[in-house]
Amino acid sequence: MKDIIARNKRAFHDYEILDTIEAGIVLRGTEARSIRTGGSGLTGAYAAFDDGGQLWIIGMHVPEYSQARENHSPNRRRKLLAHRRELDRLRRRIDEKGLTLIPLDLHYTNGIVKVLLGLCRGRKEHDRREDIAKRDAQRRIESAMKVRRG
Repeated sequence: MKDIIARNKRAFHDYEILDTIEAGIVLRGTEARSIRTGGSGLTGAYAAFDDGGQLWIIGMHVPEYSQARENHSPNRRRKLLAHRRELDRLRRRIDEKGLTLIPLDLHYTNGIVKVLLGLCRGRKEHDRREDIAKRDAQRRIESAMKVRRG
């Protein structure tokens, strides 16, 4: 069961998503509580590898927890957890093709906070326009079919 906490809507518009991977996220105590209360944001966030081969999420906003004495930094980088084989496969694809890892959503899986990462390629303006035109045409076709049936 997957309960969505936050979704990165801009990612679906600005990027072509080629592949997805679910990863765990290392949180401090106040961050876990803050996520449960809501307000987390993924807009502008991305994931990157460091020199040691570990995957980090950068730019994810988790607001400070109001009832805590000692709080966390809202935009600190957080470590992501995945199997070594998956990480190696992602790193190879990123290095070869110049792709980017973008967080698509933050969700609970069996009570544990996970992040869904998308292996993405940036869309050009004309690609976005083509997609909008295709959706428009599909809507017109469906409405015409409805009128003919009904």
